[in-house]
Amino acid sequence: MDEIASLVGGKVVGDGSVTVNAPAVIDGRAADPGGLFVAFAGEHADGHEYAPQAAAAGAVAALGSRPTALPTVVVEDAQAALQRLAAHVVSMLREEMTVVAVTGSQGKTSTKDMIEAVLSTAAPTVATSGSFNNELGVPLTMLRADRTTRFLVLEMGARHIGDIAELTGLVAPDIAVVTNVGQAHLGEFGSREAIAVAKSELVRGLAAGGTAVLHADDPRVLAMSELTDGPVLAFGAGDCASVRVCGLSLDRLGRPSFTLRYDGDSAVVRLPFVGAHWTLNAAAAAAAGLTAGVPLEQAATALNTASISKWRMELRALDSGATLLDDSYNANPESTRAGLDALASIDAKRRIAVLGEMLELGEASRDAHHEIGTYAATRADLVITIGEAAAVIADGAGERALALPDNAAAIAWLRSHVASGDVVLVKASRGARLDEVAAALG
Repeated sequence: MDEIASLVGGKVVGDGSVTVNAPAVIDGRAADPGGLFVAFAGEHADGHEYAPQAAAAGAVAALGSRPTALPTVVVEDAQAALQRLAAHVVSMLREEMTVVAVTGSQGKTSTKDMIEAVLSTAAPTVATSGSFNNELGVPLTMLRADRTTRFLVLEMGARHIGDIAELTGLVAPDIAVVTNVGQAHLGEFGSREAIAVAKSELVRGLAAGGTAVLHADDPRVLAMSELTDGPVLAFGAGDCASVRVCGLSLDRLGRPSFTLRYDGDSAVVRLPFVGAHWTLNAAAAAAAGLTAGVPLEQAATALNTASISKWRMELRALDSGATLLDDSYNANPESTRAGLDALASIDAKRRIAVLGEMLELGEASRDAHHEIGTYAATRADLVITIGEAAAVIADGAGERALALPDNAAAIAWLRSHVASGDVVLVKASRGARLDEVAAALG
């Protein structure tokens, strides 16, 4: 504790001889024996009050802005202290550890999951849990690394220009992966050009000699190659890609098979996920693996059995005999089109798209929702929208649409009407909470 206090410029209140030998958490329930509980005083709850809960779970110390029931390092700014501690810990491990960072408008979490699958076949790997990719999630992930860790995979998200630069300031990646520049958070950034600037901070933040792994089929991403003097490895389906997707085919459940080609070598990949769009995430993961020294065939084998974070194209059989495609974690125009394409690729008697609002699109929101409705009508037999904001989707879908007021109404309708042989896609931004609809169906 005394050492932590010295590193972060804090003062120990309580037993300073306590030794922290497990990761840091901000949820007391998730503490491990020997762990550090980081407390924040928020608008609706004060984390300092949950120190007893963290202690019961095994935490031995806390970091916060005031004393707690645990021995506490008291600092003025807990977030800054957490980041400083994480940066110090990783700096001590860098000689034996490669850091991989991933960003993009969509697909970054799934790409991160696939990179973890590839790298973990070669050496001990620590990766971001879910989409814990912000100013708290990144340092908390960093603090999970130890002297056995050889690969640290960090997802880095952004809502403002400068966010990723702040994160690379904590740890400069050896490998920077940029999946795409889309419309996610368009309302926050104002333009795709601004989004590209934000994502390019990952490439600008590379460690000396680090490699940029860039999407060759996205001109805004490929242009980031000009921002680094280090190596660039491009992935994609087009001629500009060094790690290239070839010979794509889909099975009856829409699961892709394809060949990855790189520098004269090739390997067949059969992904366990629904949708052709997964191929580019897999190519990005293979490219990151190649950069880290994982052979192409080994990467392909890992991708064949990879798993991804929940609520992302989860395919489940329902008691009714129907099939649920749960993609309810988040949505933007590009990812929603990909989800609709995945729905259309599955053999079914009837394809039902259940869609909610896509948030943070700014002034483009109404047009984007209407366009999605028009597109959905070409990919689904029935388009169900949930909520007032998503009703614009129904306008675009025309005769194939059914607009429902809320999740309860959608659950009731689906339970009454979904039959054997149907496939139901559920997709919306996280704020719409359509995971409740998917969960209610089974």
